[in-house]
Amino acid sequence: MTDLLLPILHAAAEVMLSRPALAGREYDAGCFATEHREVIVDALVRVPALRARLRRDLLIDRDQPNLRAVATLLLSPDSDVVRAGLRLAEQLSRQEDARRTLRKRHQEKIDDLRGRLEVARGRHEHADKALQNTKGALADAEKRAEELDTQVAALQRRLHDHRILASTLLAVLQQTPDTVDGGPETRDPRNLRAEPKARSEPPLVLAAQTAGIAPEALAAALQAIVTPPQPVPAPPRVTVSGERHLRVQPLGGADEIGGSCVLVEAGTTRLLVDAGLRPGDPALPPRDIEQALTGPVHAVVVTHAHTDHCGYVPALVERLPNLRIMATPETTELMPRMWADSTKLMSERERLHRRWGADSEVLYRRDAVEAAVQRCEEVPFGTVVRIGDLTVELFPAGHILGAAGVVVQAGGERVVITGDISGFRQETVDGYSVPDSAREADLLVMESTCCAEDHDSRETRVRDLVRAIEEVYTTGGRVLIPAFALGRAQELAMIMRKHLPHVPVLLDGMAADVTSSFERITADRPSPLCIFGDSVARAQRPGDLDLFTSGVVITTSGMLTGGPAVQWAARILPEPRSALFLSGYQDEESAGARLLRLVEEQASHLSVNDHGAVKEIPLRARVEMMRLSAHADRRGLLDIASEVGAREVMLVHGLRHRQRDFAKVLEVRGHSLATTGRWGSD
Repeated sequence: MTDLLLPILHAAAEVMLSRPALAGREYDAGCFATEHREVIVDALVRVPALRARLRRDLLIDRDQPNLRAVATLLLSPDSDVVRAGLRLAEQLSRQEDARRTLRKRHQEKIDDLRGRLEVARGRHEHADKALQNTKGALADAEKRAEELDTQVAALQRRLHDHRILASTLLAVLQQTPDTVDGGPETRDPRNLRAEPKARSEPPLVLAAQTAGIAPEALAAALQAIVTPPQPVPAPPRVTVSGERHLRVQPLGGADEIGGSCVLVEAGTTRLLVDAGLRPGDPALPPRDIEQALTGPVHAVVVTHAHTDHCGYVPALVERLPNLRIMATPETTELMPRMWADSTKLMSERERLHRRWGADSEVLYRRDAVEAAVQRCEEVPFGTVVRIGDLTVELFPAGHILGAAGVVVQAGGERVVITGDISGFRQETVDGYSVPDSAREADLLVMESTCCAEDHDSRETRVRDLVRAIEEVYTTGGRVLIPAFALGRAQELAMIMRKHLPHVPVLLDGMAADVTSSFERITADRPSPLCIFGDSVARAQRPGDLDLFTSGVVITTSGMLTGGPAVQWAARILPEPRSALFLSGYQDEESAGARLLRLVEEQASHLSVNDHGAVKEIPLRARVEMMRLSAHADRRGLLDIASEVGAREVMLVHGLRHRQRDFAKVLEVRGHSLATTGRWGSD
């Protein structure tokens, strides 16, 4: 209770305690006033002298008007006024107490409402975050569904195309038993094997025997469905024949990495080996692709499904509706997934630019991908296919699942084009295997990505990576490895599963989708690739971004230019106990290359562009390059050149200054170098 009498009672208590009767007793005036309140009040009413002294000695501030009024009444010479003042003081005190109680209740209500508001605000923020995460997950799911729809629609069209069905059947029948049964691990002659097994008859021979016809007739009949014979025009009165020479011209990826494309001609036949995109924003066609389009192009042979080798093919199909697309069965299965991803990225970029009022054109859309998938023909390793005046044979090139080198023949001349190639055993594929048809060729067109590097052994690089991951994991951190979705991600996952089975591993984004494709493609082999399972699982975003606190995350993009890798990096790079390990080639303009430079400069933040939004990410985690290349190094390329033994060597798919130095090494080894321009005579 607010007591207006208390200051007056306190002053009166001090006067009373100063009297001789109470002298020597240790009383506190405040306690005395509280304990003897009624005595003091009665004294104020009955003792005018006490009131007189208090009127003289009591000082009250001007900012206490209620107290001054009460004091005037209580200290009045008139006892009746004093009694009236006491009643008034008690009434005022009760009113003040009532107001204080009311204020307290109001404050409690306000505090309660504020608490409820904070809870509601927290729930709203949580719900808003959940909504944003759900929208992001929904957008990812819609994009993935759109990509799958593209692939399904294209595959359905293939199932109703008699030409494609005949091509697929021919590919199956032409496979050798080793290719059918052994998988990639049987394709590398470097592998030590047990006693060789007796070879069984190829499926083509068995099918022909069952049908009672010659194998050549069965193959010719199926090939006639694939490429119907054209009416032969009446021969001219005078014909002049001449030898058909091979002509080779790189149209992309000659002295750069990306946009690979080689034009091969003989007689009236023209084909491309690869048609890839050049990396960048936006991705671009092969540098000189228009030179190929000045005349007919009868086919494109794709060495493997990496976008820098196959990414422009759907655009070619739009311009050349009858174009044949030839690749290994594995590459034929993987390319639609890569093309669908390219259309997604190009469409996103187009929408972003339109939002800001800028012009942006896509190289191709979904319908082009569907058309390209329908044009694909499967060509098994070791099968010779005729394309007009040329013959083409594919051989294992290592590198990634389904990667092939190409032997092209015409007019007694042979050209070998390696594509991307490697000679060492990987978890997902063996090294290259050069066929007899490639030896002592007239020209070897050889990739030179790592021609200036001498890599440590594969075992050493794997051991270094495993040790680094173990160090981070044992301290309670997590490791982010941005990786190329096709090949590198699966290789890393299998290394983790083999060497670090106790470490949880998540595959995210397109890397997870391609991993499922790897398992599906190899499911019927004696040694199928089993990547998911045990410690390896598909990431569940957005929940795992925060809930997965220790382990390894493998996700795209490999150069940290976008995709889930940016979302993971935003959370992992600020963590001092965690790490980000780059595992492959980084374009000079990529975020991955910029990150390595910033670490050297001891910068505090990394700026990345995530779907048009710039993110500033603190740099506190461990950042290193853990190179796990799937390309042959300098020694490996020298081995390939020696094994093929071509009359001339042309270097492509590498950086110019590195190619110049490597060319000198080749010349010292006795190899003749062809200029990276046009080879062969008309």
